[in-house]
This record gives sequence, structure tokens and C-alpha cells, in this order.
Amino acid sequence: MRVPVSWLLEHLDAGEVGPQELADAFVRIGMEIEEVQPLNVISGPVVVGRVAEIEELTGFKKPIRYCRVETGEDDLPDDEGDEQNAGPHGLKTRGIVCGATNFAEGDLVVVALPGSELPGGFAIAQRKTYGRVSDGMICSARELGLGDDHTGILVLPPSTASPGDDARAVLGLEDTVLDVVPTPDRGYALSVRGLARELACALDVPFGDPAAIDLPEPEGEAWPVRIESEDGCKRFVLRRVTGLDATAPTPWWLRRRLLLAGIRSISLAVDVTNYVMLELGHPLHAFDSASVKGELVVRRARQGEKLTTLDDVERALDPDDVVIADDSGVISLAGTMGGASTEISPESTDVLLEAAHWDPASISRTARRHKLFSEAAKRFERYTDPQLCAAAVELAARLLRRYGEGSIQPGRTDVGHVEPMAPVTMPIDLPDRVAGVRYERGVTVRRLGQIGCKVQVSTSDEGVAQVTAVPPSWRGDLLQPADLVEEVLRLEGYDSIPSTLPPAPPGAGLTESQRRRRTVSRALAEAGYVEVLPFPFMSDETWDAFGLAGDDVRRHTVKVQNPLEADKDRMATSLLPGLLETLQRNVSRGFRDLALFHVGQVVLPSAAPVPMPELGVGDRPGDEELAQLEAAVPPQPLHVAVVLAGQRARSGWWGEGEQANWADAVEAARLVGAAAGVELRVRAADLAPWHPGRCAQLRVGDWPVGHAGELHPKVVEALGLPKRTVAMELDLDAIPLPESRPAPAVSPYPPVLLDIALVVDAKVPAADLAEAVTAGGGELLEDVTLFDAYTGDQVGEGKRSLAYKLRFRAPDRTLTVEEATKARDAAVAEAASRFGAVLRG
Repeated sequence: MRVPVSWLLEHLDAGEVGPQELADAFVRIGMEIEEVQPLNVISGPVVVGRVAEIEELTGFKKPIRYCRVETGEDDLPDDEGDEQNAGPHGLKTRGIVCGATNFAEGDLVVVALPGSELPGGFAIAQRKTYGRVSDGMICSARELGLGDDHTGILVLPPSTASPGDDARAVLGLEDTVLDVVPTPDRGYALSVRGLARELACALDVPFGDPAAIDLPEPEGEAWPVRIESEDGCKRFVLRRVTGLDATAPTPWWLRRRLLLAGIRSISLAVDVTNYVMLELGHPLHAFDSASVKGELVVRRARQGEKLTTLDDVERALDPDDVVIADDSGVISLAGTMGGASTEISPESTDVLLEAAHWDPASISRTARRHKLFSEAAKRFERYTDPQLCAAAVELAARLLRRYGEGSIQPGRTDVGHVEPMAPVTMPIDLPDRVAGVRYERGVTVRRLGQIGCKVQVSTSDEGVAQVTAVPPSWRGDLLQPADLVEEVLRLEGYDSIPSTLPPAPPGAGLTESQRRRRTVSRALAEAGYVEVLPFPFMSDETWDAFGLAGDDVRRHTVKVQNPLEADKDRMATSLLPGLLETLQRNVSRGFRDLALFHVGQVVLPSAAPVPMPELGVGDRPGDEELAQLEAAVPPQPLHVAVVLAGQRARSGWWGEGEQANWADAVEAARLVGAAAGVELRVRAADLAPWHPGRCAQLRVGDWPVGHAGELHPKVVEALGLPKRTVAMELDLDAIPLPESRPAPAVSPYPPVLLDIALVVDAKVPAADLAEAVTAGGGELLEDVTLFDAYTGDQVGEGKRSLAYKLRFRAPDRTLTVEEATKARDAAVAEAASRFGAVLRG
């Protein structure tokens, strides 16, 4: 949240404290500061100007205007004659070229004169453009460093200043803006009220609550309201303002605060509701009373209902959506965005101000379902103060009365009921024990009182001093002793907690599975693969791109209840989706030759899901509770996967490169198998997303543990990957841990090298044939390597020739050629027996 320092200090009695001290205080109590942005970064003359005359220039591709602007100067160069150089008020004018169209003659604007320099090092000088001499620049809010609004020129309200006044003073550029990022559980901190209270705790200074206003007793209802969905709305408050001057301008001080907070000024009524939201943290909505038909009803949407929201988008509502309806139907998507039918218009003089306490979970689901993350939804889904509703509408009504000459009607609608926060009891020394620090006496009571808790100290039946705290209405996150402990610790300062490394128990070390995982990662890294950590969640659409059948077991995934990305709400049953997404991202950034790997867990759905037990944090779980937790967690086997794209060996001055192919994926699997202490067997297979003719099943013995090969061309096209991308995935947990790892025996005697070429049916896999040769060769056959495959007229139709290098060696003697030949003949005989192989001459 962006907030000016001056606005924060308005509610604090902090004396002389600088912006950096405030930022440090926020960080000290656990809030992140994204940016500390001083506004006074403009050098040179920047003044207020009045637009005296506008000439529309034609013949250009976009709107261009030549403006005569009064800047309060008497010594301007007379480049066009006194008659043209004088404005309607007798003041001399500057000619300035501008492309914005959101201002008119007579408007007050901010002008950067030649010699000034705007944020970003943008120097202003007199220059000729579009056939005219532009003697300065009329500025937008973004060009002045006041915000991100660049939709048009910053137009000041009338009577704010006079031409020639220093714009720094008018704009308040001596201020500084803090961009504070509260943690998601602290919805109250998305307001000046909440942030100022946090600073009061951090700096130990008095805090003035802007919500502490006197509420008049209501005289009847402002408008009839009925709550049907009590689980979606706990409280609903309305206040009515009539006789509003719809054309009244928003005062500059209010516009400036909205501007610095990143909110664009729209109209007085809308600006006031936005201002109250930022000030108090409670979003409001303003209805045009003339457009509301009959009683307002808070309910769930009905099947088939639609609503056109303020952004002019027609939305199909879900029965889970909480809505506000009148006799005409749905008029507002509760807590998220209002409807266009009751929008405040320039003719609206009768306004209904609404403040309600909505169910956070319902608002969160609605915002994600409709992809409508409004400022209101962002606060409601994090919990708002239910006791603020009446104060929020009262403050807004008073601002409309003051600046829009409206009349506040005596009635106030206030329906619904919110249960008070439940008290939380804990030992008074629990924060000390958790932090390992002995705090001063009274710290726990003082800190809990600072955050708004009603605190009572007592003694338990066991004679232990304890504290009972009733959380304030704005702290819906304080539910258990651990929450209170966190408040004491963060306000006392996390830096006061010593960092003590617990001693490691001797003799434990890594487990065999941990050691294997490290060995596999090291082996892949040494082979040139780069380890990545992909996003662990995925969408169901990924399986469509993979070409998986509708009944494929890999489609049965575990759904995430609160996904980080709404369209990726599934736990992956394979590492390939995340790994290929990482590959795709790297390719889009210009990297074409890639070899990536990842070792991580996948999540498989349980055959019979066990409900997750709810455990407290007061005591360590018992054996039975731990067993329940283990049973409720879905299976998460450890997998290893690699992907390769582009050239495996790069080309250069040394020669041509080598394209990665399916054999490289198989070799990566063999490398993993060797690091894991097993020898993988390779079998031809057909499994999506691999190419049917270039896919290998990987086995340990007769047990399949993974697949490798080239991805299907349709998958490559659907995912935007380089052609001939290859991949491999293995289930590491399915590979048995070797019971022993004997030291390898190295024979000191020379080998005998022989080659054979076997003609077999073209459908016989080369790996199966090599296995037969190995079995026939016996103990003397040390290695079998395929080095050539040939098809053609010489071997006959439907046949192919597979050539292997055989290495024979004896461990205890020099092997003779005769012994090696005999072993080779046995290998050929075994291949002939199994597959009808014929030795090629």
C-alpha cells in the first residue's frame, strides 16, 4: 500500500521523525517496505499555469494541441507579438505543444519550464515540434513522480493556486511516499489507521484513531434492507445523503492523497468512498438512490443470473457469489464491485452509502472466480473491522456534506449481528519461553494492550500466572496463544531474539535415500545438466497439451485449496509439466541449447483419502496424532527428470555440433541408474507425451521405473518447445536401495576386442538383442556396445543389421583369442536361439 508520510504522521504524536526512521520501524515489526520514494526530486522552475487558449493541430496521426498557458511571468520573449502573447487575464503566455485532451481552457495545470528536470533525468528545454515552438511541458501525475496515472494531464481544482505559484508547494512535494507490503494475514494494515497504529506500537508514541467519531443516534432506517445469506454478510449499514451537488469538485488535499496512494480521482462521491477506504481500511460503496428499486436484499446469486459491473463487463454469477439485489434483480457483486445500473453519475444528487462486513472466504472465492481483484476485495478477503461500518459511512457522509453541500438524512440502517472476538488465554511467560528471551516484567500485558486487546491477568488452578486477552474487532487473526506470542515477539523486535544453532546429534548423518539423491544430482550436474526448481503446481489443461487420454491415471491429481495462481490449482503427478514450462520460459528468452534437470517430489492422490486432523500448537503431537497426520498426507514419491533441447554438443570453429536426440534421454537415465547403484534395462514403449516410435521404458529387473525419449511433435507444438525436444523421468523411490556397494574389481589384464553384426527382424529391439548377447557371452564378456544399425537390400526386406562391439576380459589371466572367440560364438548362438539372429558376413 502506498501512503504519504504526512498522512501517517497526522495520526501520531511522533515529534520530529523522518521517513527512513518510519520505514525502519515498519521493518522492525515485520512489515516489508517495497520503496521509500521522496517526492522532492524535481529541479528547476515548475509552476502552476492557467490554460488561456487551445488550438487543435490537424494533419497528424494523433491529437495534438498547441496551448497558450499563463505562467505568471512578465519577461517572456515576444516571439508572436504582444496581441497573441497575452492571455484573457492580461498575463503573458507561453506556447506549449501537448498531446493530452483531458483539459480545457481555463484549467489550472502544472508546467515544467525550460531548465527544469523531472524525475528520471528528463530535462525540459525549448524545442520545435509539430511545426511549433514548445516552450515547456504540461505535466501528468506520473511525469511529476506523484503516481502511475499517465492517462492525461494533472488538472488542479479551481482556486487551488494562481498562475506562477511554485508547484512544489501546491503539490506538497516535500513529502515522501512509503510503499508498505503487509503480510496477507494483516488486512487491517491496508489502511492509514492500521499502519499508524503499527507505528505507534513500534515507536511507543500516542496514536489518534481516525475512526473515533461521535455517531448520532439513528432516527429510523435510511433504506429497507434484508439479509438472507447470514453466513455471507454479518452486518450491513446504510446512510443516505440527499441534495448533493454532483458537479462539486473534489478538494485538492483529498485528490492529492488518492493520487499518492495510486488511485485516480473520478468524482466527489467516488473519491470520498475511496478516501475512507484508505483512511479507515473499510471499503464503501455508493448507490445512486434514484436507481435503486425497492428493498435491498443480501443473498446468494441464483442460477443463471447475470450482472454488468462498473467495468462494463457482463458477468455470469455463480450460486456461491454473495450479491446485493433489489426488485429489479442483482445490482452489486458484494464486496467486489458494484453494478452499472446503480452507478454514481454526474447527475446523481441522492446517494446511498453502504458499508458491510462480508465473509472473507466468500469474497476471496468470488474475486478469483471472476478474476476481479478490486481494492475492496483485497481488503474484504483479509478481514475488515465489523465495528467500523457505522463510523465509515458517517465519515463519508460528513465529507459529502462538507464538500458537496449534501444533507445527511437522520435515518441509518444497521442490520445483522457480529459475534465479539473470543478471549484467548495463555501463560504469561509463554512469549519468553518461545523466544528463549527473558523479557522485562509487564512486557506481555503492555504489548497486547498496545495492539488493542483487553487484557486481564489471573492465576490458573495450577498456580501459574496467565493472561487472558480479548482481541480487538479488527484483529480477526488472533485466535490462539501462538498468535498472541507472535505479537509480543515482533513488537519487542525479532532482532532481540538470539540466533542459536541447535547442536546436531552425533552419529546420525544422511540416510541412504538422502545420500542417493545427492549422488544423482551431482552426477547429472557433472554431466552438464543444470538443476532448476520449477513451479510445483499445474493446471488440468497441461494434460491436454500432453495428449493424455481422459482416463489416464496421471490426470487424477490433488487440488490445492488456496492456490497461488487461480489457473494452477493442482499438485503435479509428474515433474515434466514444471520442467517443460521452465524450458519454455528459457527458450522465450533466447536460450536454445538447454539441458535441465530437477529432483523433487510428485503428489499422488490417495486411494482412500483420510481427513486431516486439526492439531493445536500448545503441545507436541502424540504418536497417534502423528500417525493420523502421516495417513492424511497423500503419497509423495521422489522423482528425477531431465529435458534436453537444441544441440547436445555445440557447434563452433572446432566443427559441427550434435543435436540432442532420444538416445541422450536414455543415456541420462542410465547415468541416474548408475549413480543409484542399479543397471537399468531399456524396453520399447508407447506412452504420452513421448513419440510412439522413440520412447523407451526403463526397468529395474522386470519392474518399470520410468520412461525416456523424444517428445511427440504435437506436444512440442502445443507447448511451444524447440523441435526434437527429449525428456526422461524416473521414480527414484521405486529403485531399491542397494544393500551393499562392493568396491569395483579392476582387472590388470588386457582385453580382447571383437565385433559382431547380427541380422534380425526389424521389429527386434536393439536392447533386447544386446541382452541376449550379454547372457550368451558369460562372465568373460565385459561390455556390449551398439555402434551401427543398417537396413537395405543387402540384409533383405523387413530385416536390419545391428553391429556390436564386444569387450572380453578375464579377471585373473591374459585371455586368449580362442577363449574370446568361443565366448563370442556362444553369444551369437544365444541371440540366434532367442531372436533367430544370423551372423552377417
